[in-house]
Amino acid sequence: QVQLVETGGGLVQAGASLRLSCAASGRTLSYDSMGWFRQAPGKEREFVAAISWTSTTTYYADSVKGRFTISRVNGRNTVYLQMNSLKPEDTAVYYCALRPGTMVVEHTSQYNTWGQGTQVTVSS
Repeated sequence: QVQLVETGGGLVQAGASLRLSCAASGRTLSYDSMGWFRQAPGKEREFVAAISWTSTTTYYADSVKGRFTISRVNGRNTVYLQMNSLKPEDTAVYYCALRPGTMVVEHTSQYNTWGQGTQVTVSS
């Protein structure tokens, strides 16, 4: 069984950058797509970005397109989310998730393993 642990969150000012990491343990990631999601207080969890097993396909929410970059290093069993030009509206708990299979999707119901989340707070 896979466990996911996110790190890299913190408190930053608007315009700053952060890189989140998601380390998988328990088994080697294999033919799994990975996604990042976020949840702000009082709001539903929303899709941020996803990446295919081979990294050939990536998909972003419109709200982060051009500012965030998802990547993965399969040999390290790790997925990253590089976040640039952060805005106060990016403030949320960020979760990584695993979806068995090669298709890259944005629906939370398609992911069956989740990390505990890491807090990102962007001040204005």
